[in-house]
Amino acid sequence: MKKTLLAAAIITLSTIHFQFALAQHDSIPESDPLIVQRIDEWQDLKFGFMMHWGIYAQWGVVESWSICNESWITRERLGADGRPIKGTKDGDYYQYKQAYQALNRTFRPQHFDPQAWAAAAKGAGMKYLVFTTKHHDGFCMFDSRYTDYSSTGPDCPAQTDFTRGIVDAFRNQSFWIGLYFSKPDWHCDDYWAHEWATADRNVNYTIADHPDRWRRYQEFTYNQIRELTHNYGQVDILWLDGGWVRPEWSVNDETRPWLGCSGQVQELDMHRLASIARERNPRTIIVDRSVGGKYENYRTPEKQVPDTLLPYPWETCMTMGDSWSYVPGDNYKSVKTLIHMLCDVVAKGGNLLLNVGPDPDGNLPPEALQRMEEMGRWLDKNGHAIYGTRPLAPYCEGNLRYTQSKDGKHQYQITLTDEAPYAIVRELKGKNRK
Repeated sequence: MKKTLLAAAIITLSTIHFQFALAQHDSIPESDPLIVQRIDEWQDLKFGFMMHWGIYAQWGVVESWSICNESWITRERLGADGRPIKGTKDGDYYQYKQAYQALNRTFRPQHFDPQAWAAAAKGAGMKYLVFTTKHHDGFCMFDSRYTDYSSTGPDCPAQTDFTRGIVDAFRNQSFWIGLYFSKPDWHCDDYWAHEWATADRNVNYTIADHPDRWRRYQEFTYNQIRELTHNYGQVDILWLDGGWVRPEWSVNDETRPWLGCSGQVQELDMHRLASIARERNPRTIIVDRSVGGKYENYRTPEKQVPDTLLPYPWETCMTMGDSWSYVPGDNYKSVKTLIHMLCDVVAKGGNLLLNVGPDPDGNLPPEALQRMEEMGRWLDKNGHAIYGTRPLAPYCEGNLRYTQSKDGKHQYQITLTDEAPYAIVRELKGKNRK
């Protein structure tokens, strides 16, 4: 008996030591030469296209968040037609949530044309795609065996695997393929369980009391990651959102409030998830946003441009309008602002991932298309100072931005202007070289 207890104790201690060692390893940035090289290649691309698109486009509301019960979130009242009344507040939460979640029953885009999207993005000079395959609301824009809450599910009139069409169209235009995936799923009964109220964005039961349920949720997540990374050809970037689902080692003063009133850690086995994601493509870049460590291969400052050079790979993810998803009458940034932003980000060593939300019928808004076309014309003439470049000191000086080719043989000064073409490129030669 004593030997049995001793053996059990040794096994337990060994398991704890292994888990601790694995956690320590996961907190260290990626060092695999294959992935490091792939990140360097991604940094050459400089300009990407993001699309937030889902059932929420039908209402023209922010994606997912309006069904989350947190004090900072407001929702509009529903009218007799079941749609939000613009400009109202204090909508009934349960009525609103029920109506929102039923939007899968009316989602049927009439003008979905991914080839036109890909052509427009290519014309804009964009080089990689990140598409929202599933946002926090749990509606899948891909064909999944593990839920009927999808664009191919029996209740959705679209009956279309939108991810398939988008991935194929953009790959045909030589884009890198990036898939956005939400780690939390507010429609899955093993995350937001129907037995209890949802106090906030987090899992609404105590994991320690229901470990089997959390394990089911983990398996559900791994299975959907397998579908996305095995059924859609080569996936270059797996872009994971929902940073409150994170390992304990990564929780800090900034992120602890994200864990809500329960404060409990909701951990996925990222080693397992990454292994699944890289079975078909060992070079897949994984972006476990805001977590840091081995599986956040590059950082993604949201709607902001850093003040200066950063000591790690990064990408500013930015909306072209004010909203990530389609909102009628959105306030789109000017062409000047967008070109200045691209030059500023690249001079500081980053990439720019520019987001547009298609409308409920599958059209890219004309305001977005016009800006994309103008950015493309500027890049046709000046792309040599953007693509494949690296920062050049002093990086930024007043209205000047500096870049150089990777081999350092070519150096560029970009002057930001108020009038078209909004940025003028000059190659530095002779005594003007830095």
